[in-house]
Formats: sequence, structure tokens, C-alpha cells
Amino acid sequence: MDSLDLSIDDKHIWHPYSAMFSDFHPYPVVSAENVYLHLDNGKKIIDGMSSWWCVIHGYNHPVLNAALKSQIDEMSHVMFGGLTHPAVINLTKQLLNILPKTLSQIFYCDSGSVAVEVAMKMAIQYWHGKGQAHKQRFISLSGGYHGDTLGAMSVCDPVTGMHSLFNQVLPQQIFIPRPNNRFNENCNGEDLTALENALKNNNDIAAFILEPIVQGAGGMWFYSADYLQQAKSLCEKYNALLIADEIATGFGRTGKLFACEHANISPDIMCIGKALTAGYMSLAATVTSKEIAMTIDAGEPGVFMHGPTFMANPLACSVATASINLLLSSDWQNKVKRIETHFNNHLEKCNKLECVNEVRVLGAIGVVELHQPVNMKSITRAFVDNGVWVRPFGKLVYLMPPFIISDEQLLELTDAVYAVLARQVNE
Repeated sequence: MDSLDLSIDDKHIWHPYSAMFSDFHPYPVVSAENVYLHLDNGKKIIDGMSSWWCVIHGYNHPVLNAALKSQIDEMSHVMFGGLTHPAVINLTKQLLNILPKTLSQIFYCDSGSVAVEVAMKMAIQYWHGKGQAHKQRFISLSGGYHGDTLGAMSVCDPVTGMHSLFNQVLPQQIFIPRPNNRFNENCNGEDLTALENALKNNNDIAAFILEPIVQGAGGMWFYSADYLQQAKSLCEKYNALLIADEIATGFGRTGKLFACEHANISPDIMCIGKALTAGYMSLAATVTSKEIAMTIDAGEPGVFMHGPTFMANPLACSVATASINLLLSSDWQNKVKRIETHFNNHLEKCNKLECVNEVRVLGAIGVVELHQPVNMKSITRAFVDNGVWVRPFGKLVYLMPPFIISDEQLLELTDAVYAVLARQVNE
């Protein structure tokens, strides 16, 4: 392989949440397999992030590779307006087998942010069809994250979501405190008072949107399933929809196939993405009930007003079906439980470090919350030097490895976290 011209990257390629002209240079990955990223200098590192939480089966999986190779000989893409194809029909059959039974109508799109945009538009069009066109605002939790497009950003945490930069164009939504009660705790009345007051005092609420059980990029906070259950009841009481953003939590990450299962509830609208294709292609979906779809059909203009160019891309649909089949045929529950047990046993020692505020674990998610924000440049280099890829943000060092990670690889990952944080204390 020819050597990479990294000057092109430095001068012309903008990376996420980065300055264009930064002194931080990305690490070049030339190949990947299993849980390893292979760098251009010959070093291989364990990916503790599943490439932002989606590569649940690891890299270069033969089953998923074969699904793509088979599909590409048929067709790589076809417009979805007025046409359909076998790959999307097969995927839909598979999703209907695992989604909550009340969610039967599926709108395919091309990213998580777009799935949230679609969900918000779906809620607004639903109420328009019900003759309540004034219901166009949303309630969201502080600490929430739902994507980077404008509509999705409007329901992200107003502080960490940098609303001040875009406050003249963002819709003004209603934010309530995140639940204080933790996972496996019952919800007290105080946690629900803010939600009930917001629903009771604002008759223009289209929906309450939240990340069920796990708040991801907004703080890696795990909250009470009882809160989720009672929130669903309050939405029904006050005539608002409940949107569950399962983009990060779906497909087993929390120990349930979907995080809503912890509360035994079915939302009115659910967004899925990330692990849907196991990291092979960009694909997401917004799913809802037949009643909501029929109401939108019956209203003006009689159609749902959205349609991405790459909607239901056949390549993405084929690999998504293969990924779901692979997940369901594996012992994924025990794999996730094994990761959870390891994190509980081996991240706990981080609590002894002065820089650490708290360790939290749920399913295949391990979080070490620090007292102070990390220095991204130095801590990233330290992790790579220790043979792992971990990408913290703010005060949070967190792990979401592929489900296929071995015990030995898990130990290398958690040992690296402890070693790097211990060194940070002493520097």
C-alpha cells in the first residue's frame, strides 16, 4: 500500500467537532478486523468505542461482507419514490419481528439526526391531521442529545448543545430536568413534577422526546425505568406523543434489544439507527403506529412530507437484515452480560483515583466520570500508546466495545483506562 498523504487531511478535511486547522492530527486507519483498528504505522489498537457505538459484530465480518457482495451484484441503489425492492421488504419483515407490536409503520432514512427530524415532523403532521395544528412544540430532557441538524439540535441540551450559537434559527422547545433517580431505582414524585407541569401548562406540545434509560452524548446518564413508564402515562393523560430516541440504545447495547423494554412500554414513535447496519452503511428509521400513519394520510396534504434521496438504500437494507439475523442467532444477551460483569469488576478500581468522580455501568456500556474535563489531545495519545482506541468527551471516559470482544481484550481495554487515568493524576 502506498503511504498516505496526510497533508491532504490536515489541509482540507474537516473532522467532527474539530477545528479545521488544529494541531491534533487524526490517526490513520488502513484496515480493521474483529475488534482491532490497524494504523498505518503497523500498530493495532482495540476499538473500545465500536466506531461511535455501531460496530456491534466487530470489523470485517464475513457474514456482513457476503451480504453486501451479494446485493451489489443485483443493484446498489434505486430511488424509493414509486419503487420498492426485495432488500427493504426483507428488512421490514425482520424489524416487525423485533419492534414493539404497536409500531408497524416504518419510514427509512439515512442517519440518526434525520430519523429524529422525521419523528418531529411526524408528530406535528399527526396533530395537524387531528385538527390541532397548534401542537408544534416539544418537551425534552436536560442532558439529552438527539443529533446535529437544526430540528434535532433544538431538542438537545441547550447548554452542551451550543444553542447560543444558533438561537435565532432554532425552534424554542421546553426543557425539564433529567431524572435524578438512577437505573434500578423507583422514580419519586419530584422527578415527574416538572414533566407533568410542562404538559399541563402548555397546550401546544406535540411530543415528549427522550433517550430511553441511557442519555448518551449528553452525559452517559442511566436513569430509572420507572420514570420512563410513568412518563408514558403522563403523555397519554395530557394528549402528547412520546418519541423514544433508540439510535444509541437499540440492538442490545443496554442488555435489552431496545431500551424501552426495561420499562415495558411502547412509545408512539421510535427512532433507530447506528447498530442497525452494524456500522457498515449509514441507515436509520423512524417507526410509528398505524393510527398515526392513517391520521397523517387523512390530513392535509395527504402525504408525509419527507423523502431522502438514499432512503431505503438496498445495500444498507441488505446488510441491516444480515446484521439483525446475526444478532438474533447469537448469544447476544450473555455477551452483553459478560461485558457488563467485566466492567463492574474491573472499572471499579478507577473509583480509587483522585481524578474520578464516579463509575457507572449498564449493559455493554462502561462510564468513568471525572471531576475535570480531559485534555483530548494528550489523553487520546495516551490511550493509543496503551493499545486502545477510546474517545472521551468532557469529563467522561466511556467504553462501548463490540459485543464479540474477548475476555482478554476486555481486560486490556479496562487496564488501559486505569493506567491512563492513574498517569493523569500523577502528571
